[in-house]
Amino acid sequence: MNPLIVIRGGGDLASGIALRLHRAGFSLVILELDQPLAVRRGVAFSEAVYEGTHTVEGTTSRLVSPDQLMVSLEAGEIPVLIDPNARILSNQFLTSPQNTFLVDARLLKIAPEPLDIKLPLHVGLGPGFTAGENCTAVVETRRGHTLGRVYWEGSSLPDSGQPDGDPNRVLRAGSDGTLTTHVEIGDPLQKEQLIGEINTQGGDGKEQIVSPFAGVLRGLLRNGFEVAAGMKLGDVDARNDPPPVFWYRIKPWRLAAGWWKPSWSNLDKSNTNRSVRGYYRCVRITLRSKTAGLGYTPVRSKDRESSRSSKIR
Repeated sequence: MNPLIVIRGGGDLASGIALRLHRAGFSLVILELDQPLAVRRGVAFSEAVYEGTHTVEGTTSRLVSPDQLMVSLEAGEIPVLIDPNARILSNQFLTSPQNTFLVDARLLKIAPEPLDIKLPLHVGLGPGFTAGENCTAVVETRRGHTLGRVYWEGSSLPDSGQPDGDPNRVLRAGSDGTLTTHVEIGDPLQKEQLIGEINTQGGDGKEQIVSPFAGVLRGLLRNGFEVAAGMKLGDVDARNDPPPVFWYRIKPWRLAAGWWKPSWSNLDKSNTNRSVRGYYRCVRITLRSKTAGLGYTPVRSKDRESSRSSKIR
């Protein structure tokens, strides 16, 4: 039986990982909050929680109940469950500890709550995870030479507290209140153009959210969302190129590739059983293949040696 990959979080980075694994032919499910907080909604499968379905680069995610999970998978979709506490991991009718891989892509930046179930492979993204303590392996999420690197011991680089690139691109709330938006994701913006307003609690005023520079709106919370002071509201891209706003960046692709990058010696040292290690090998081969979108094909060692020899010739 092929493992089910469970991804906690459906934001843009988690969705990029999900899309790459889905294109490689693997079964996966995304677990989300009842009110997802993704800002880059154009490329976040979590939007299915609000819309019912959401399509990114030709792949559709669908909000489902547990009893609809298998139907969605068989339809070639990415099912999304409202399950912030990952109860699906304890549902013996949907998952089994021996055949479930977990990716925690919530980017909490703090140590996650402990799981009450042991899995053969539990991967954590970014700060807050320590390999060997609260997960099997940690994937580096900070941009730079180590982006996508997998740590089988220790932790990733600590949270810098600053966003990648120009920090002014990130829009944040200065007060608590209700967000009213005046533009849409993908719209071109002029410097100091009004993006939205926060109707402060108590109704005694409005805080204006304006663009820090000319560019294109890459992300924005939904209209009517209740926000708190300091909360991330949106993201402006100075490159002013609307189409890429709805494409995945290189970062989630690197993180997905990093998932399967470690050497075999690390897995052999773990308690991971032989069937899982064999599947892991097939995942690596599929993701590295130029034909990754064609689906899952088990590869035997002698077939791999034959293929390697034919390439040399």
